[in-house]
Amino acid sequence: MAHTVEWKVRLHLFEEEGTTTARVVLDTGTAVLTGRGTAHCSPVDTPVPEIGDELAAGRAVRNLAQQLLDTAERDIEGAAGRPE
Repeated sequence: MAHTVEWKVRLHLFEEEGTTTARVVLDTGTAVLTGRGTAHCSPVDTPVPEIGDELAAGRAVRNLAQQLLDTAERDIEGAAGRPE
């Protein structure tokens, strides 16, 4: 049985006063999940915005991935109790 779907992902990055915040939004068509991540520039470090973007985005994607895994685990547990 073939199964094809398209999920849409949007990544938003905001930088203010040495802190970069990332928000990644996944829209599956039936659910919307949002992952969040931040990165902070130490006052003694040379500011390199790209590094803050990478760290914040990576943390937001990792947070989203954990939410997806948690959701799948709950779905598996729910399906296990259902008769086929």
